[in-house]
Amino acid sequence: MDKRTRTALATALVATLALGAAGCSDNGKADGGRAGRNPATANTGAVIGGTPQKGGTLTVLSNQDFSHLDPARNWVVGDMDFGTRLLYRTLVTYKAEPGAKGGELTPDLAEDLGVSSNGAKTWTFTLKKGLKYEDGSPVTAQDIKYNVERSFSPDLPGGPDYAARYLADAEGYRGPAQGKHLDSVKTPDDHTIVFELRKPFAEFPYATVLPTFAPVPAAQDKGPQYDSRPFSSGPYKIETYDRDKQLVLVRNTYWDPGTDQVRKAYPDKVVVTVGLRANQIDDRLIAASGADASAVPWGKLRPESTPKVLTKTDVKARLLAESTNCTEMVQMHTGRAPFDNVKVRQAVQFALDREAIQTASGGPALGDVATALMPGPIFGGKQPDTLGIPATGDVEKAKQLLKEAGKAEGFATTITVSNGDKGVAEAIQQSLGRAGIKVTIETVDPSAFYDTIGDTKNRTDLVYTGWCPDYLSGSTFLPFVFDGRYIKEKGNSGNHSLFRDEATMKRMDEIAAMTDAQQANKAWQELDGQILAKAPTAPVVIERMPLLLGTNIAGAFGHTSFGGQLDYATVGLKDPAKTGK
Repeated sequence: MDKRTRTALATALVATLALGAAGCSDNGKADGGRAGRNPATANTGAVIGGTPQKGGTLTVLSNQDFSHLDPARNWVVGDMDFGTRLLYRTLVTYKAEPGAKGGELTPDLAEDLGVSSNGAKTWTFTLKKGLKYEDGSPVTAQDIKYNVERSFSPDLPGGPDYAARYLADAEGYRGPAQGKHLDSVKTPDDHTIVFELRKPFAEFPYATVLPTFAPVPAAQDKGPQYDSRPFSSGPYKIETYDRDKQLVLVRNTYWDPGTDQVRKAYPDKVVVTVGLRANQIDDRLIAASGADASAVPWGKLRPESTPKVLTKTDVKARLLAESTNCTEMVQMHTGRAPFDNVKVRQAVQFALDREAIQTASGGPALGDVATALMPGPIFGGKQPDTLGIPATGDVEKAKQLLKEAGKAEGFATTITVSNGDKGVAEAIQQSLGRAGIKVTIETVDPSAFYDTIGDTKNRTDLVYTGWCPDYLSGSTFLPFVFDGRYIKEKGNSGNHSLFRDEATMKRMDEIAAMTDAQQANKAWQELDGQILAKAPTAPVVIERMPLLLGTNIAGAFGHTSFGGQLDYATVGLKDPAKTGK
């Protein structure tokens, strides 16, 4: 994770890594320095349970299915963590360590972090020898090229779009159908892949952590159906996948740990049980009896379960609560009335009671009130407060803005939230209602949430969602959430306010061209406040990821680069015999 830069490689990447490490070190202070007194953050940066033993079955209890497991479509933090740590490998990945070191890169399929030339416009990666898929066939550079090309396919929406943003001559490309390929991705042999970029990108190694840069052999590609059965290059392969019920992973016997310095693959089997009620998961993990002693949660602890955990020393000792570094926002459809009026959008910002929403999200122990768009570490520690709106809102100012917008009597609108955020939506509904904005709540199953709000023609005026930087840089936050040139009709990601502002996009391009890292970083910070003043979204909270573990879990920590989610590369069991081998 890094600061923002577009400079000559040698200087830039060193600065990027150094600044990124400094930013990550602030994670333990994301609650404003309260970590020492915050009972939920006692295990921040720690590994719970010691070193796991090899064997047994790790159970994951979930109230939702995966959004996507196809590496061309996988761009939700938890899904990326699960996919890239267990099922497929990428050119480069993050170290499997808690705290600041989790933001550092390490080679994965590649022998190193890539070699730059042509002023950081050309990047070359050489693959390790002995890499194999689940059937024993070799992983090749052509397979990585093929998956990068798949990411452009219209029938595979929703995935990371770094390739579309940075690869040369990619405009108008629509995937490898009919044998069409990208000339800007070259594979001179089975072990070498070269990326030609349309502009310098010193941070490119960070992009290759994303699932876009995992291998997919063309012979295994099943189009949209590949989502249900990705072909494994990682330590596990799919044994069975019954959508919305259960996913079972077993060992990929062709995975060679000698080629993999990150994944430990302790369990023999990983079973994801889907479709459980969130309160049921919490209660089962608090009790941690029987097989649940060897279980971990997919989603975060519910706010109402927090007192049951924090008041019991033995249970609290099993709680992780790493900062997500993700900003949760109310995103407004800026292309549709009345939210095409900036004063209406500003009224929403002033009307929101962020403290009430923070309470609905679990209270100060599990989240901080947001005062900017990008998370604090990108600002060097703490978010600025450029708007100066009270945390409980300013209803009179909101009413004044609505009157100026010709909406003195208020109006009715609808917000879409994931099922688990219904309490948050009710807090939003109540606080906007104070200013005369009547909000209807629409809830969606988490596995379908991003597809629903990514349908730009049919979505609601408001959505509640967040953005997590793929690494700590303004370049991986503001352009992805506010650059209108990458809005898609279906599978739209990030820019859920559908914000198309020429001045903002021009400034993004200017910052991208800067060669001084510190100058660019300062410019991203200033642009954050400028966008916030135009009010396409209303930032609300920076949440933590509270995860309660079973008593038989070992090697567990919240990974800073995966939004505080468990690092599945290292988690396992204290005693595998308790689940059977």
